[in-house]
Amino acid sequence: MKITAIETRVCNARMRNWVFVKVITDQPGLWGWGEATLEWHTRAVVGAIEDLASLLIGEDPTRIEHLWQMMYRQHFWHGNGIVRGTAISGIDIALWDILGKSLGVPCHKLWGGPVRDYVRLYCHLGGGRMEDFYETKTSDAARFADLALRAVEEGFTAFKSMAVPETMPLEGNRPVRYAEQCVASMRDAVGPDIDIMVDCHARPSPRMGLLFAKALEPYNLYFFEEPCWPESIDGIAEIQRAVRTPIATGERLITQHPFCELLNKRAASVLQPDITHCGGLTEARRIAGLAEAYRVALAPHNPQGPVSTAASLELGFATPSYIICESVHSDVPWRSEIVREGFTVEKKGRIVRANTKPGLGIELDESVIAKHPFQQEVLQRHFYPDGSVGDW
Repeated sequence: MKITAIETRVCNARMRNWVFVKVITDQPGLWGWGEATLEWHTRAVVGAIEDLASLLIGEDPTRIEHLWQMMYRQHFWHGNGIVRGTAISGIDIALWDILGKSLGVPCHKLWGGPVRDYVRLYCHLGGGRMEDFYETKTSDAARFADLALRAVEEGFTAFKSMAVPETMPLEGNRPVRYAEQCVASMRDAVGPDIDIMVDCHARPSPRMGLLFAKALEPYNLYFFEEPCWPESIDGIAEIQRAVRTPIATGERLITQHPFCELLNKRAASVLQPDITHCGGLTEARRIAGLAEAYRVALAPHNPQGPVSTAASLELGFATPSYIICESVHSDVPWRSEIVREGFTVEKKGRIVRANTKPGLGIELDESVIAKHPFQQEVLQRHFYPDGSVGDW
């Protein structure tokens, strides 16, 4: 068996363009699907995939580790950058899909078989608007409560929100009170048994992240995500040591190497590699091995398209340290039209039963993809009140 072509299919899904990767073989009807979605870098990723394709045409697609090493090492710049890592990821995921299909088994069977009966899903409520908050006006707190109740009504037992607003490196108590009121409102609305996660989106400084973490500690969060820049591993470690709340991070880390530093410094309780960026399923499994060695949890970042979700679930069914999967189910109304999935989602509890079809268990409808061609994403810009650039 040989690789004959590596192609991309770009599909606009409102705030992002899904970048699907199709690796085609010389066996009739045998191809694999991957995903390399990277917001606001669509053309760069597509170009990087085209560059890597020249290495792989004519190669055996079942030699996945060998091909991963080729993609990572056979150019002067190793595949650590986000664009290169994303391109490698998309191809690697498709190669695993091919291997499973060629052997007639789901991918999780290739990695030792299922270690659990189901995977739990959580949804994302979105973010707040700091400008709406004043001492006598807490519209965001009420809005978060409404969204939280809606998530529970939809069957979710866990959800995440961006209740922590954008802040400068040091601010007063106002943003901390805002976050606390929003989280308190959600907790009051759903009660003590629903798991609430808060995503800081790595916007705070380490000191502000610590202030937020301390303020939200009484609300018993399932985890507190990216409390400061991922480059500030010492800062994340300080926050982790200061609170009992589990700290989660890792969605912006590429390959296993920065995860080693994160774990050596005991900086997180939850690792969140993004399978579409970190190096694909091959590298995600290595990161999962590190998580197992350090006895920390794994909860991959997964806000992208349906191939990313299928890959995240296949990893979850074969990975002991895996605890929960991020779920996107209503970003575009036609999401279900684009894919046939081999797994089933039970609404009560929002749990997923294992895929029974070969490979990732999915097939994409290219005619639906073609109805939603590439559109330039709207770049996100954020400035602090004084005009300086902030993280969004």
